[in-house]
Amino acid sequence: MANKVTIQDIADALGVSRNTVSKAINNTGILADATREKVLAKAVEMGYKQFSYANSMEDFLDKASAKKPLATGDIAFFSGSFLDNSHFASTMLDKFQYEITQLGYGLTMQRITPENVEALSLPASFNKERTQGIICVEMFNQKYCEMLCELNIPILFVDAPVGSYTHQLAGDVLLMDNTTGIFTLISEMKKRGVKEIGFIGESNHCRSFFERYVAFRNAMFLNGLEIDEKYCLTDIHTHGPEYFACLFEKLSKLEKLPELFICANDFVAIDLVNCLKIQKHSYPEDVMICGFDDSAESKVMTPALTTCHIHSQIMGFTAANLLVSRIEQPDLNYRTVYTEANLILRGSTKD
Repeated sequence: MANKVTIQDIADALGVSRNTVSKAINNTGILADATREKVLAKAVEMGYKQFSYANSMEDFLDKASAKKPLATGDIAFFSGSFLDNSHFASTMLDKFQYEITQLGYGLTMQRITPENVEALSLPASFNKERTQGIICVEMFNQKYCEMLCELNIPILFVDAPVGSYTHQLAGDVLLMDNTTGIFTLISEMKKRGVKEIGFIGESNHCRSFFERYVAFRNAMFLNGLEIDEKYCLTDIHTHGPEYFACLFEKLSKLEKLPELFICANDFVAIDLVNCLKIQKHSYPEDVMICGFDDSAESKVMTPALTTCHIHSQIMGFTAANLLVSRIEQPDLNYRTVYTEANLILRGSTKD
């Protein structure tokens, strides 16, 4: 008697994960239609037991691809700051909203004010009874995030407070790859003979900034490059209106500039460029610069800014997948997921 076909057999035949096959067969989670149909076709072809009733592959695909009843209720979007079109989360949110509305969820926007954070209170417009899940962006106060987790509503943090390393949040976390691009850049700089490299950005601002700073230090170590601490400007001032003045003062006290500054994001890099202009320095002649996020501004600067590109569409799709799967299976272990980011070399590093 032939061995029974398993989900793993189908996954191996297609070169996909077991989880992908399970989603397609059980019609759960978020999956591209083309992927679902490919999996189902292979399952029928291999004679998977669940499909013995199908008169034909077409008959089965019609039945198995039938849409589940649409969900009801809202997903609340919480943000601690205004997200303009330059912020990677703006594009991410468009994709996220598209994915969840296909499943029947609505999206409500909730601005978390400093007063909310101080009082550990929720926005007046927040309706807990209708809310099926929460997605948080730019929410970096550990105590406030812990309070949100105590609502017992499925929650996803896009980036998170640094404190969540030592006090794990009762929710899933989605981040971009904050490491590979910085490792790649420093390795390339070593090949060019560049040795003096610094880092600018408040390292404890959020998990992403912290991970980028740690990546800088680890990459320097693995490349055998010495770190000069005077070029690590990681505790200047909390990011906000006064940051530029504090950065200017700190730079003014340096006797000389390093060969390269890696900045925690593109907007820190833009602040650096403006400080250098006032001080009669230029880039990349006096110092090369790298940012992170690949904002619209990074492309129009002259010279254009070397940076790391965040795939916002993939982050939006992944955010929807994580949160909806948490809503459907609340007992899942908490997950921390990273999406790809790619180094983009431009004129600010003489490329």
